[in-house]
Order: sequence, then C-alpha cells, then structure tokens
Amino acid sequence: MAIIDETTRFDADSIENPVVGIAATVGTHDSGMHHHQKHQLLFAASGCMSISLDGAKCILPPTRAAWIPAGIEHYAKMSNVVAYRSLYFDSELCVDVPDMVTVFSVNPLLRALIERMAFWEWEKPQSEQVNMMALFFEELSAAPKENMALPLPSDRRLQRWLDGVVGEHYQPQPLNQVAFTVGASAKTVTRIFTKETGMPYQSWRQQWRLLMAIQYLSEGKSVADTASELDFSSDSAFVSFFRQQTGETPGKYVGEGQ
Repeated sequence: MAIIDETTRFDADSIENPVVGIAATVGTHDSGMHHHQKHQLLFAASGCMSISLDGAKCILPPTRAAWIPAGIEHYAKMSNVVAYRSLYFDSELCVDVPDMVTVFSVNPLLRALIERMAFWEWEKPQSEQVNMMALFFEELSAAPKENMALPLPSDRRLQRWLDGVVGEHYQPQPLNQVAFTVGASAKTVTRIFTKETGMPYQSWRQQWRLLMAIQYLSEGKSVADTASELDFSSDSAFVSFFRQQTGETPGKYVGEGQ
C-alpha cells in the first residue's frame, strides 16, 4: 500500500523495506514535531508546505523537494490542499547525501522517479528497486540546491516579536522599528541577526518576504494580492524584487510544472 489519507496511521520506521513511498492529498494539516530513523524526501506536486525545524523555517513550493536527514526534528504544515509524495530510505542505502535539510529543484525526470517510487508497494522486493534507486540518487546529486530556508535567531529579547513574524501575524518591520519594539538598539539587533542567522537584518527581512511571496503564490494568490499582502508599493515593484531574487517572474516560477 502506498496511497494514504488523513486517517491513515503511518510510521515509516515500522516498515522493514529499505525504501518506503507514500502518496497523499490532504488539506489543512500539521504533522507535529517528529523525526524518523530513515532519511526522507518530501515533494509537493501541487500546493505548498512549510517545514519548521529547530532554528529555521523552510518553504517547499511545487517543483521543489526537501531532503530531511534521519534524526532531524521537524514538522510539516499544509494550509491548502497539497498533493504530496514522500520517500523514506534506510540510512545504509544513502551515500553522499546532505546531512542537513536541503531543498532541491526537481526536473521532469526526477519528478517522474519520485512519482513512480511513491506508489511502490511496501512489500516490493529490493532486487526490483535497485536500478531505479541508482538513477534517483544520480539525479538527486545533480539537482540544483535552492535556498528556501529562513534561519531564526534564538536571542530571548527577540522571541515574542519573532513568534509573531514566523506565525504570520505581522511582517518584520524596518530595523529601527524592530529595535524600538524589542527594546534594544539597532546596533544590537544587527549584531544578533548577523551572529545568529549569518545575515544582516535587512537581508533576513528580504528572505522572509521572498519565502512568503513564494508561499502565497503557490497557494494560488495573484501577483497583485501577494504584492499588497507584502506591502510592496506596486505590482511592478514586487515583480522586480522577485525577479532579482530568483531570476524568474512570479508566474514562471510558480507555474512551472503545475
């Protein structure tokens, strides 16, 4: 069995086969924080997911896949209908794979491999999996990596403000307003972000806007609505920002593979 729904009890670690695939279509769903003894590859064929980790948040739009190493605490949240595919691999099968959560661009061949493997019967003999798995790992190793992560600072002075930003209750303000809100100097806030996220605050804010734009567009919001939600001065200003960050227009980026 490979097709599951929201009522299916599923534990990849309890299945002995070294490769386990699942396919499902779900609506609003939160997996809760968990980890696996197996490596996981998560792919959203349609819709959008957010993946929360200790210290970071990732966005997974269509045509991208996330590699989640064994033992990494995470949860996946889906706020719209998502057709997703998930593959689980025993760690001894995998060599030269990332040791941290990594998002890859998925070309048509890799997508076809994921789709086929997601529907494998869980009892499928390993001897019948070898050739396709070899091609899968070859394609995965060649797939371009994409920065879909937003690193999160851990300094306690920022936590109440950060909870609101990550929870999408409000947007990250300009630096001087953040400093006023958290009761620290702009210099201190800058130092915290540079030290704990590896980027200055303004770069972090731009990454937040980009990831939220990708999420909104993947959920079906128009360019105009997305630009308005993210407080861009105009649709054209938003498109220019998006193209600068990704090299593509919003329509091409999200429409690819839909």
